[in-house]
Amino acid sequence: MLKVERTAVMNLENAMRGARNPLNSWARSDSSYDENGNYILGPNDLSLAKRLRLAGSDHRKFIRQIFVSCDVTAPLYWWKEYDTYKVATVANSTSTMHKIHAKPIEMDDFSHDHLTADAQKIMEAYIQEIEKIRLRYMENGKNKEDWYDLIEMIPESYNQMRTISLNYETLVNIYFARKNHKLDEWHTFCDWIETLPYAKEIILALPDETEEVE
Repeated sequence: MLKVERTAVMNLENAMRGARNPLNSWARSDSSYDENGNYILGPNDLSLAKRLRLAGSDHRKFIRQIFVSCDVTAPLYWWKEYDTYKVATVANSTSTMHKIHAKPIEMDDFSHDHLTADAQKIMEAYIQEIEKIRLRYMENGKNKEDWYDLIEMIPESYNQMRTISLNYETLVNIYFARKNHKLDEWHTFCDWIETLPYAKEIILALPDETEEVE
């Protein structure tokens, strides 16, 4: 299970202005804000953005200045893989260490959508035992022994929410490295990437343009 919420894409205007700096071609810019405050790329700017993207990382430096922030809820086993992306990323997570005891531990706190029926029963019984430990921890003055039992027994399917920030360059790397991954969570994340503004042209760079770089 993976869920992406509260997405914000920022700094597109400044990034496109920077894309025109090398040739001092700012006068050719034709983008503007719509009535909803969204920055809409005009034909000239969109064409330039696509050509620079296809020209390679040295030419597409402007996409590193297109910033994205969102909340992602995913199991710990997915976050372990996401954490391999250390360049131009920031994340603030909900605290397992400090808040795991703050509410009853339930099945829906974990990713279990791919479990077989037999595994589901085992998981439910296991979570019931963890909840007993949580209750014991709360009733026994929050002693450290119970706390360690709780922390060390939490499965990697435990869902954690993090507010992350990254840029379009990092999303390019993630998309093409993970779009065919065996974990369904990566497919969900890549599907989300496809919904971002101008993802088709600037992130996916579908090979339908042949113009030379301006």
